[in-house]
Amino acid sequence: MNEQMNKDNLYRYLFENASVRGELVQLQSSYQEVLAAHEYPLVIQKLLGELMASTSLLTATLKFSGDISIQLQGDGPVSLAVINGNNLQQLRGVSRWDGEISDDASLQQMFGKGYMVITLTPNDGERYQGVVGLDKETLAECLEDYFEQSEQLPTKIKLFADTKQAAGMFLQVLPTDGNHNEEFEHLSILTETVKQDELFTLEVEEILHRLYHEEEVRLFEPVAVTFKCTCSRERSAQAIRTVAKEEIYSILAELGKVEMGCEYCNSKYAFGAIDVEAIYANAASSDVTQ
Repeated sequence: MNEQMNKDNLYRYLFENASVRGELVQLQSSYQEVLAAHEYPLVIQKLLGELMASTSLLTATLKFSGDISIQLQGDGPVSLAVINGNNLQQLRGVSRWDGEISDDASLQQMFGKGYMVITLTPNDGERYQGVVGLDKETLAECLEDYFEQSEQLPTKIKLFADTKQAAGMFLQVLPTDGNHNEEFEHLSILTETVKQDELFTLEVEEILHRLYHEEEVRLFEPVAVTFKCTCSRERSAQAIRTVAKEEIYSILAELGKVEMGCEYCNSKYAFGAIDVEAIYANAASSDVTQ
């Protein structure tokens, strides 16, 4: 295994003689941690890999501190696939499905009549949400369609995933006053030639040299990409507070405990009768002091 791929990284680069920016991401450990939570069918594993690469690439375009999510929904056997990320390149994700799914199922076969929702949530400021249909053959093409509709910026995206690794490339015209579509088209054609094996096994410098050896490329320092789940015992306790006491006490009487599970990382948080009493007591005291 190439040593580079043990270090999940997002790379940004610029072309010195073109108003175009690029990004390249290679994922392994973070991707495996997402897959470890559930026994996903092969085609969903690959989809989650592509979604992780996509989210990392889009997160790198954010001009604020906050979160981003790419969520696919539909009425097919796969009802949900989502990756959440933030400006620190911390990712988590999950998918829900029902029944057998073919290893070579298309997006339409997985999601039926589906759509993609991209949500940007700044720590300060208003949330933005964009929606496009899952009516293209690949996730990359759906994302390119999103950028065409939401930002009117020519964008090229390449995504790859197997059961071990995921990777992606992102190319986009810089938002300037001029028309740089010819420059972008030339670089887009070069980017289209990248192969999965190159992104999985080669150092980023070698990849960029192979693709753009006649261009002047400025490569920036990489940013580490990690899996990070935001679940906690405290958050689970907060969730219990939102449920009617009668329902919680009924579960306690039947099972002797209330158990909260996290879909993203499969962590379990158990609360006994004393724990539940403390949760509601703390909620009551909080209401009094407000």
